[in-house]
Parts: sequence; structure tokens; C-alpha cells
Amino acid sequence: MRIYVPRDSAAKALGADDVARAIAEEAARRGQTIEIVRNGTRGMIWLEPLVEVEDGGIRRGFGAVEPGDAAGILDGSSTKALGPVEDLDWMKRQTRLTFARCGVIDPLSLADYGAHGGLTGLRRALAMSGQQIVDEVKTSGLRGRGGAGFPTGIKWQTVHDAAAPQKYIVCNADEGDSGTFADRMIMEGDPFTLIEGMAIAGIGTGATKGYVYIRSEYPDAIEVMQQAVRIAREAGLLGADVLGSGRAFDMEIRVGAGAYVCGEETSLLNSLEGKRGIVRAKPPLPALEGLFGRPTVVNNVLSLATVPVIFEKGAAHYAGFGLGRSRGTMPIQIAGNVKHGGLFETAFGMPLGELISDIAGGTASGRPVKAVQVGGPLGAYMPVSKFDTPFGYEEFDGQGGLIGHAGVVVFDDTADMLKMARFAMEFCAVESCGKCTPCRIGAVRGVETIDRIGRGDASALPILTDLCETMKDGSLCALGGFTPFPVMSALTHFPDDFACQKEAAE
Repeated sequence: MRIYVPRDSAAKALGADDVARAIAEEAARRGQTIEIVRNGTRGMIWLEPLVEVEDGGIRRGFGAVEPGDAAGILDGSSTKALGPVEDLDWMKRQTRLTFARCGVIDPLSLADYGAHGGLTGLRRALAMSGQQIVDEVKTSGLRGRGGAGFPTGIKWQTVHDAAAPQKYIVCNADEGDSGTFADRMIMEGDPFTLIEGMAIAGIGTGATKGYVYIRSEYPDAIEVMQQAVRIAREAGLLGADVLGSGRAFDMEIRVGAGAYVCGEETSLLNSLEGKRGIVRAKPPLPALEGLFGRPTVVNNVLSLATVPVIFEKGAAHYAGFGLGRSRGTMPIQIAGNVKHGGLFETAFGMPLGELISDIAGGTASGRPVKAVQVGGPLGAYMPVSKFDTPFGYEEFDGQGGLIGHAGVVVFDDTADMLKMARFAMEFCAVESCGKCTPCRIGAVRGVETIDRIGRGDASALPILTDLCETMKDGSLCALGGFTPFPVMSALTHFPDDFACQKEAAE
């Protein structure tokens, strides 16, 4: 009997290690031979620890499991039986491309990875020229999954065309946005897909060295990625002769010290070089003068982890999903005051309201939804009146929002949006690297101005608006430039929470 118990951080936080131990002890007491596989999570966090028992090739789920449920799982009498996991509504309604293997395989088994389509994309890429690889990524329509959605193929083309004795691939795994966990999930549940994607990027652009920059708050992801790199190197997937092709690519894992601003690509590069994590002025772009002054591709985990499936199934297949200029799928992370929180991968285009009310099941409190913040602490607050907005880059931009890393945080009608706006300014003030004045000083003045509004000072309203415009237009990076999104969206869509605004209008 093969039993799957997740090793994912979320599952472990909910007791997965104790559950695995209890199942092993119960099986030993019965004299029953079992194999426990520590897989990643399927993304249904409200059901974790989700235990799966393989029976005739079908994996039947049990959740949320506690150590005391071990006997019932082994003898089939458990009241927590869910049926075949693939038949659960949450799973059936997804289009899993990037996360197709996550929760399915043993994360550190290359054989398991290969049996589920792994390395197919890399082998295909090794038969192509660098330009053909870059063209394939362009055709797929893949865009950055961690920021403003810049086309990945164009970034790769710039590095490909740059003449330099050394080029680099840098993976930004500094996943610091609130309500985001997709990077962690893929690193803990399917690390070889990230390694494969980075190898393809390196071969396509002429880069022979890669780095994964992981935030220190992710000890499990760091451990899994370090083991996966070692296994990949021993198997010839990394090194001077990738899969016997004569082409070189190797990589290392580096750990950040927890600064939010190091999620910005130039701050990350400074940190990788051993310098203080502060923003660099652009130009020059990192694609021309990046790590150690050399041409560098800086991509998010999800962008690089999606590359293997593009090469496995073809760019046209991937581009066949989505809407407008938002092609493919997006792993959406649902969190906050929500009944069914977790990761849901779907093609771009699903209306925000369907995602919140139908997929996520509304609020955990049972109260009405008031606002949804998409894109981390710098994302706009979307009111219920905007819930018909399709999940797409341009569509969200048209409503004054951004997708960012696709973290979705739900708030019910008890949320005070003036306090949420203040939090955004305070967050920026605390996390600012201090390089530019609009961010360093503007966020501090922003907190003070919002406090004036909270005390009923209507004269502070135009000051706040003017301050947000200055931060948006004058900041060096997205930290200061995007902080106005949550502040102004809260002010615009929830005026009743800004009491003096109503008084000023009267």
C-alpha cells in the first residue's frame, strides 16, 4: 500500500509530520507493509493534511487528517474519506500546467519526475538553437509572473543578443507578498521543473550559470531545492555537459536575509553580489548589465517553472489558453477571510467574482465580502462592483489594479479600509530601501496624512492624493510606485470608511 502524506510547509504546519508518524506506527503495530511518500500539496489547504491512499492506480483522499485517524485510513473505515482526489471539484475545474505534477510526485525523485513528463521539454530544447528556444518562448506569450507581466521572450532575446564572456540566469524566489505561496509550493513539491526551466533559459540565452535567490523564511523550500540541485548535478542534468549535449549550465541556491525590497530585481542582484539590498537606477537594464555587470535574465519562479511545459507541449498549446495578451494559465493563490483557501491554477479570463464566490466559497466568517486585494500588499482593493473583471493583466490595469504574483486576499464587511490604507503606507515606510525620496519620505508622510484623515481633518484628503501621485511617478521601483494602488483604491471605492471625505463633500 502506497500512502502519500505532504511534506509541504502548509501541511506540516497543520500536523502532517505527526500524521505520517502515526500512520507508520499504526501500520507497524498491525504488521502491515506500507510505503509512505512525502509529496507536495495539491493546494487545497483547508483539507490539509490531505492523505492519499493509492488503490488500483486511483488515489483516494482523506482530509483534514489528524494522527488519531490513522487506523481508519488503513482499514478503510475513516469518516474523512473524500473519494478520488482528481474527481474533487477543486481539482476538476483547474487547468494545471505549471502545477501538473505538484502533489502528485515524490519531489526528490528524478525517476518520478521523468515518468510524469519531466525533462521532455529540456531534451527538445537541447535539439534547438538558442534563437529557436527564445522564439518558442515568445510564441507562447509567457509573461512575468511576479510583477508587471513583462514578456519573458523579449527579456530572453535581449540577453541572447548581448555579447559578453559570461551571462547569468537569476530566479527570483523572494516571495514576500502577502497571500502568496505558489513559489514555495512549486519549490517544495516539484523542484526539478524549476531546475529544468532554468537550464532551458540558460541554453537559450547563452548563460552557463544560474542562481535561485530564496527568502530565508522558507527553510523547507531551501532544503528541498539544495537537495534537488545536488541530485540533478549527479544525474548530469546540470554541469559542463547537460544530458550529454555538450552544452553547459550549472546553478546554486542562495538565501536572502528577509528584506521585502529584495523582491525587486535590482535590489536582489545587489544582495546576490554581497551588497546592501537597495534599488539600482535603470538604465542600464539587468538584461544588459545585471549580476556582476553581466547580461542577466531575472525571472520569477513561476515563469521559469512554466518553461518546461511550454517545450513539452509546444508554444501553440500553451498560448491556446487565456485571453487577450494574457496567455496560458495563472496559479492563483487564495487567502484571507475565505472558506476554501489554496492554490487554483486556471486559464486567464475567469471573472474575479467567480473565483471568490464560487471557487473559494465566499468568506470563512459567513459575512459579505467587502474587498479583495489582488497582487500583494501593493495591490489595489477591488470592491464587489468590480467582480466582473476578468483575471488578465490589461483587464486589471483598466480597473486601476494589478495582478502581480496573483495573491488574492479576501476581506469581509468588518474591514476598516482607512486602516488598510494606513497599513499600506506604513508597510512601505518600514520596507523602503531608502534610495529614493518619494518612497523613503513619502510613505512616512503618508502615514501621518492618513492619521489626520482618521481624526476628521478633511484638508488632508487632497494632500494624500497629491502625495500618491508623487510616489507613483517619482519612485525608483515598484515599492514606492505601487503603494498608491491600495491607498487610492481604498479611498475611491470605500469613501464611508474615510469619514471626513463624506463631511467634506457635504
